[in-house]
This record gives sequence, structure tokens and C-alpha cells, in this order.
Amino acid sequence: MTRPDSATIHLQSPCPETTAAIAERMAVHCPESAVVYLEGDLGAGKSVFARAFLQALGVTGSIKSPTYTLIESYALVDGRDAVHMDLYRIADPDELDYLALDGVFERLRVMLVEWPQRGAGRLPAADVTIALSIEGEGRVLEVRANSDRGDLWLQSVGLVHSGGTVV
Repeated sequence: MTRPDSATIHLQSPCPETTAAIAERMAVHCPESAVVYLEGDLGAGKSVFARAFLQALGVTGSIKSPTYTLIESYALVDGRDAVHMDLYRIADPDELDYLALDGVFERLRVMLVEWPQRGAGRLPAADVTIALSIEGEGRVLEVRANSDRGDLWLQSVGLVHSGGTVV
């Protein structure tokens, strides 16, 4: 859910490398226990964003898409976990009960959730929602803060000034 007083930031991404650079910039300033919803159609760039974000946090090696496993957890050097979820294949939000998410939150650094609408009512609220869409050969990222922490995060990234002005 988005806050009515939060401005939507529209970012143009002409190529996957630009989407990755935006994700890396956000990861560098990521607050503790942040939750990010990644919305968009198949092929919109959600996984590109998630992979770059996780790499910027220090995840090394293969970053698997959780399309079939629903959830992948990565241990970070700070002892916290980065969690990537892809809920495309669930039919009912109650299916999340089988993932034992309660244990995830104890060491959470960040949770990236693709297809969050499929887990409605069972997921923690997002600090930031990023809606990706295809536009010509590129992508548009619509970034919106959903919490005070999200507002501060976008300010620290340099996307929003403290008065709420979009950069």
C-alpha cells in the first residue's frame, strides 16, 4: 500500500545496466530490515533489479531466481540476511504460511518481493514500492515510499529532498 502524501518518482532506464545501477544505488543506502515490493509484468526487469541490489549488498556467487522455490535467502557479511521472494506461482496468500517467514525477520537486512500482490495480507508492509514497466526498448521505474523509513531511504539515495521534492 502506498501513502497518499508520497510522490512517485519516475526513472527512465534505457537498458538493463541502468536498471542495475539504480538498484545498486538504492542498496548502498538500504536501511536495516527494509522491505521492497517489486511490481510489474513478466520481463519488466524485476529480477534484474533484485540481482543487482543483492550483488551490491555483497552477495557473491550465483543469485538464483526464486520463481520455483518462492524464497531465496542470502547470508551477508554483517551477519544479516537478504531475502528475495518471487510469489508469481502462489495461488493463495495462505500458502505463505508454509514458508515459515517468522524466522526470516530475526536477521533480516532486506526483503525484496516480486509479485507482492499475490501475498496480500501475509507480507510485511513495504517501505518502498518499485513498479517496473516496459517502454519501447527500455523500462520505466516508478519508485514510491510507503513509510517514514522509505522516505528517509529515498532521501539518502538522493531521489527526494527532505521537503519531498523529487530530484
